[in-house]
Amino acid sequence: MDDENMMSNKGRVLGYERAMRTQNPDVSLIQVEGVQTTKDAQFYLGKRVAYVYRAQREVNGSKIRVIWGRIARTHGTNGVVKARFRKNLPPKVFGASVRIMLYPSNI
Repeated sequence: MDDENMMSNKGRVLGYERAMRTQNPDVSLIQVEGVQTTKDAQFYLGKRVAYVYRAQREVNGSKIRVIWGRIARTHGTNGVVKARFRKNLPPKVFGASVRIMLYPSNI
């Protein structure tokens, strides 16, 4: 296991929090890899989430950009969590991977 994997886990963006007819772009639903229960998802509450992507234009010598967020609470019983990002994730991100950092830690 290399250092990058030890500092972060993976998650998948499922979409926005929604009701039957309305959706709330402020809150994104994320399925954490390897988490199947609400009890397991509790560990990730408060952890930082990073959506890393490549852009066309270079800024400060890098084409890599990041949208940071934080896991707020669990959603349902199957390990899905709700996360709020500094800028709302765009809809083209649905199905994409995010990195879940293992900090801040309360252990």
